[in-house]
Amino acid sequence: MDDFLAARSQMAMSLGFHIVFSCVGMVMPFLMAFSHYKYLTTKDEVYKGLTKAWSKGVAILFATGAVSGTMLSFELGLLWPKFMEHAGPIFGMPFSLEGTAFFIEAIAIGFFLYGWKRFNKWFHWFCGVVVGVSGLTSGILVVAANAWMNSPAGFDYINGKYLNIDPVKAMFNEAWFPQSFHMTVAAFAATGFAVAGIHALMILKKKNVNFHTKAFRISAGFAIIGALLAPISGDVAAKSVAKRQPIKLAAMEAHFDTEKGASFVIGGIPDQQNEQIKYAIKVPKVLSFLAFGDFDAEVKGLKDFPKDHWPPVAVVHYAFQIMIFFGVVMMIIGIFYLIANYWKRSWLDKQWFLKMFVIAIPFGYIALEAGWTVTEVGRQPWIIYGIMKTIDAVTPMPGIQYSFYFFTLVFISLSLIIIFLLLRQIKMVPKIYDPTDPNYNPKNKKL
Repeated sequence: MDDFLAARSQMAMSLGFHIVFSCVGMVMPFLMAFSHYKYLTTKDEVYKGLTKAWSKGVAILFATGAVSGTMLSFELGLLWPKFMEHAGPIFGMPFSLEGTAFFIEAIAIGFFLYGWKRFNKWFHWFCGVVVGVSGLTSGILVVAANAWMNSPAGFDYINGKYLNIDPVKAMFNEAWFPQSFHMTVAAFAATGFAVAGIHALMILKKKNVNFHTKAFRISAGFAIIGALLAPISGDVAAKSVAKRQPIKLAAMEAHFDTEKGASFVIGGIPDQQNEQIKYAIKVPKVLSFLAFGDFDAEVKGLKDFPKDHWPPVAVVHYAFQIMIFFGVVMMIIGIFYLIANYWKRSWLDKQWFLKMFVIAIPFGYIALEAGWTVTEVGRQPWIIYGIMKTIDAVTPMPGIQYSFYFFTLVFISLSLIIIFLLLRQIKMVPKIYDPTDPNYNPKNKKL
């Protein structure tokens, strides 16, 4: 493995790991705050236990996200010094603001965890809301920084120099809203389905059914909001890509030839060498409509661009297809849930219905990782789109592969620790979180 590949692999692994915790941090606090609100308005002690259980989960995942996020910050400077040398002064604002949001989130989590019976009940609840809002803000700010890499703005690039820097314009670049909107919606779908599926599994096992049913209903509600908004946010993001990065759109669809009334491709195997896609289902004119709102609009093909500017077409295309597939599946599950919730209440307790959510536990995160693959790999060979190539930004220091191996070991270790802690949280439900369980004893110091 050469140093360039090692550096890219390390960033890919770090981002792939961190993005999961970023999404949890953006969404789980809202589930926690909603459960807390239900407790305050109904006085149902089960909601109180659920709020405490979820808050401990938020704390565990927040700590892990802080570790992985800090590692990423160092990696940007260590692996891509040329990039940070020029880009730092331009898009540093969203990173600094993200740091502020992070500290607010950390303080609010502390207040919430230790504020039971110490604060006014509504101020305590408000602290939980602040955790959610600051986590969501933090995620959006990081995505705004990434969006700048896809849509550079806020400076003039003259003779290899970055002049007339405007950090505000850089932060609010053309891509920040489409990417942030799509990311936020995806985070709600991914986290909602993962949490709902875990509680559905506990219901199927007939463990603390009332507790897990309440948790399932709340998390499934959030999941459905994300799943049904995903096509809208995806459409906004796709239209933005078509306008700013036509070569990325062409790679997503393995669209080699420029044409009017371009077909939307489903499946298929891209043959980059022969510049064609095989075994694909093509829906006439749909790509033109989705990209430009006009069935006869012209969509540029890959052949219109220099080959050394092409991203890895197969990787981008397959990732896009995976994202679309799981996004559609979650949307269908969302429709089933709405039907069950409003017209077929008996479905909510059926095994097939609950199993559907159990199977869907990883779907949101698979779609999320695939979507980020499209975003990052589809931008290649550029680290700053159209201005700086990724290979020109990598560190000249040797031995990066050893750093990659070390960081991989760290992330695997963190994953195992998190799995252990979350499984322990689930096992503790009957003992310290569900007041209706005969084994409930929240004062047991051994727990």
